[in-house]
Amino acid sequence: MSLVYLASQSPRRRQLLEQIGVAHSLLLPGPDEDAEALEAERAGEAPVDYVRRVTRAKLRAAVLRLAASGRPKAPVLCADTTVAIGQRILGKPLDAVQAREMLQRLSGRTHRVMTAVGVHDGRRARYALSDSKVRFARIPAAEIERYIAGGEPFGKAGAYAIQSGIAAFIERIEGSYSGIMGLPLFETAQLLRHAGVRF
Repeated sequence: MSLVYLASQSPRRRQLLEQIGVAHSLLLPGPDEDAEALEAERAGEAPVDYVRRVTRAKLRAAVLRLAASGRPKAPVLCADTTVAIGQRILGKPLDAVQAREMLQRLSGRTHRVMTAVGVHDGRRARYALSDSKVRFARIPAAEIERYIAGGEPFGKAGAYAIQSGIAAFIERIEGSYSGIMGLPLFETAQLLRHAGVRF
């Protein structure tokens, strides 16, 4: 079995890699890195262009981090997930006000969840994109407040996680469930196999 460096703080991505038997070690930004700056939006940028650009930037930073660390060489994997309604990106809410606005906007509508994945094998980088649609039924205001009070929206694009209690209001999805969680397993497995990873 091969080792992969996962350049992500997401426990969901770790869980998904474990699900398909990929041995991994975390390769997280140091205190000298401004990881949040990589996720800054650019005016007029389409959501799909945004998620691809951020993933490329994260992977470049992670490859440099590995080279500077002195750790053994191994493929590096990173990903970024973006929620969008039309051309509007719904990022990670900063507070309860933003979380409420996002969940109200998603209620009763269909939105897109795009996850871009990148793997660097030590020589070159390969990328893939998962693009899914999620349809929410109307979410009662009291349910939104309860969800926010539980702390679930924070640190999550679009202010929700599909594997949380809010799933009771998801009418249907089209695409990749694991992609909506944050790491599309089909695309990820293909990229890892190209990189020579055995799992």
